[in-house]
Amino acid sequence: MSDAENIRVRCEERTAWVTLDRPPLNVLDIAAMRELSQALDRVLAHTDFIVFQGAGPRAFCAGAEVRDHTPERVAEMLTAFHGVFRRLARSDAISIAAVHGHCLGGGMELAAFCDFVLATESAKFGQPEMKLGCFPPIAMITLPRRCGLRAALDLILTGRTIVAREAKEIGVVTRVAPDDQLGAAVGELLGELQGMSPEVLRLTRRALTREWRGNFEAELAEVEQLYLGQLMKTEDAQEGVRAFLEKRAPVWRAR
Repeated sequence: MSDAENIRVRCEERTAWVTLDRPPLNVLDIAAMRELSQALDRVLAHTDFIVFQGAGPRAFCAGAEVRDHTPERVAEMLTAFHGVFRRLARSDAISIAAVHGHCLGGGMELAAFCDFVLATESAKFGQPEMKLGCFPPIAMITLPRRCGLRAALDLILTGRTIVAREAKEIGVVTRVAPDDQLGAAVGELLGELQGMSPEVLRLTRRALTREWRGNFEAELAEVEQLYLGQLMKTEDAQEGVRAFLEKRAPVWRAR
């Protein structure tokens, strides 16, 4: 299967391997988000399993490009990024995130959205958007379901980074593997799943996630309206993005 500039796709045995390849940290800009959506459009209809991974030694994905959070581009960015999750939510494919290195911001949102998260021992997870005067829309919906409201509040409101073991303890990570055995751990999980009836897997996953899938798009629309209609109109949200791009501490004005 042909590769795009930032997203590489390989398909074998009804498994699609999707590699985020935007070095050095696989940060996703609008173009990469659109490429990711296009890749999903190509593979989801004839794929039982989809594995997301990051290229290079440093990161699964360190988030979305902050330059795309400016007032004139943020709506376009949200449309492109959230299109990825809408496609995954409508699909019956089982999704796996194979995480190494940094898994931050939008990268953590993508990983936590998956059905399984396999992480190396040295992987680090975090939702640092609050430090930019923003919040992570997908994580606002996903994390309370994955790890409970209290843990979600801790991660989102503090923006702190946690290691893979803690991420597993709170329910974000499924399995932790030694740093040099992530590929083997993914292969082992795929072997377990591929030994099951594909139809029974689909029906069972559909039943397990029926409430989540049924409510997701309506909840996402509400969070998007809050993000664009209120958050991005505050002075502090705009200051947080400016301060990051100017490499200085933000000056919050509480408005």
